[in-house]
Amino acid sequence: MEIDASSPTPTSQNTFFTRLKSIVFLSCIKRAIVDIAKKIKKTGEDDPRRILHSFKVAFAITLVSLVYYLEPFYHGMGDAGMWAIMTVIVVFEYTVGATLCKGMNRGFATFLAGALGVAAEWFSDLFGPTVKPIVICFLVFIAVGIASFARFIPSMKRRYDYGLLIFILTFSLIAVSGYRVEKLIEMAHQRFSTIIFGGATGIAVSMCVCPVWAGEDLHKLTVLNMEKLASFLEGFGGEYYSISNEDDKSFLAAYKSVLNSKATEESLANFAWWEIGHGKFLFRHPWKQYLKIGVYTRQCAHHIEALHGYLDTRLEVSSEFQKSIQEPCMKMSSEVGKALKELALSMKRMVYPSTSATHIENCKTAIEEFNTTLQASNMENWNIVETIPVIATISILIDIIKCVETISEAVEELSNQARFKKTKDITSDKKEKRPFLSGGAIKPVNDEQNDQESITVTILSEEEIQQESKPDKK
Repeated sequence: MEIDASSPTPTSQNTFFTRLKSIVFLSCIKRAIVDIAKKIKKTGEDDPRRILHSFKVAFAITLVSLVYYLEPFYHGMGDAGMWAIMTVIVVFEYTVGATLCKGMNRGFATFLAGALGVAAEWFSDLFGPTVKPIVICFLVFIAVGIASFARFIPSMKRRYDYGLLIFILTFSLIAVSGYRVEKLIEMAHQRFSTIIFGGATGIAVSMCVCPVWAGEDLHKLTVLNMEKLASFLEGFGGEYYSISNEDDKSFLAAYKSVLNSKATEESLANFAWWEIGHGKFLFRHPWKQYLKIGVYTRQCAHHIEALHGYLDTRLEVSSEFQKSIQEPCMKMSSEVGKALKELALSMKRMVYPSTSATHIENCKTAIEEFNTTLQASNMENWNIVETIPVIATISILIDIIKCVETISEAVEELSNQARFKKTKDITSDKKEKRPFLSGGAIKPVNDEQNDQESITVTILSEEEIQQESKPDKK
């Protein structure tokens, strides 16, 4: 039996498959690294403040870790200094309001739990060593039960949930460990001082180094949501009648993000409540009013979602009835979009809304025009299959107008509560500029050569007019 020398040997085949696997493995690793790099780049581009936040957290932890490195701090706090680092890690959040919320909750809860833990230890000593464990267990049961039930109360859960959780943890640790630890007060003091040090450091870095304010983000989010709805409404008429020439149709789907903005708005409003006055937002700014505006904005977005469905089912060729109401329909859509955009602009500039009422009145005029057209048209010639979708579209537009009118009232209420500047106040702040031309005189001149009469206009300034009006003193 002869063996063909040209056939591949098992060793060469194994080497080939090994190289192939290594190439595939390296390509998969390369692809994964590229995907991760793209995701990191996109995350940074979406909000560059996230990169700054990462450096702020690193800086705060590095600053607090000096407790272990410097001898004076270490001798003052001891091994409890590790609680300062843990506090910064837990407390430091993206916005100043969130950091203040967690920092204040943790500090106050630690102080209250430490004081009650020491008091529970002192109170249990009165009953002797035999009954002391039973008394401590009873006090822990009562305190933890009350704090746990308080977490279900909506107002407590919204603002003090983290503080109640820290209270349960700290009180249980101090009350239970006090049975075995002799220097209980010293331990409680060290833990409280390190937590205060870590929380104060985190709050200081969050507020002083490129701060991110939750209130400002809430204000911008509310304005952005209104602008998205306004863009859809302004462009709806052209899309519905297929007369729009815009290539970018992204404004037709932008409203969808407004539908899911409730959780973000409530979270930002809660954190904004903790923040101090900053920029144009004074202390105790009416953040609750933003939630009310957000509710009305989402209601409007739901109407727009229903309206968007008629863009997909519109007829390729407009019916006679649809053509007859084209002008009032486009006017309603355009004017309500302008009204919403004016409201968003007034909130953005923090001025009293004054021009939005004009657009809302124009919407009501368009509704009257539609009713007039509807009454004047001949119903017998209507095609019911083509007419009902058009009537439904107009009905949704009328609901949107009512919703925008409600938004306008809410924005006006916010303007009064937040003391937005009115138009008269803004113009009075600016110095009036003296007009360049304040008067003139017309003097006819007869041209004898051409027998034509030409007119010469002499322009006088205000000072020259006053001098001309004074009598000559001779």
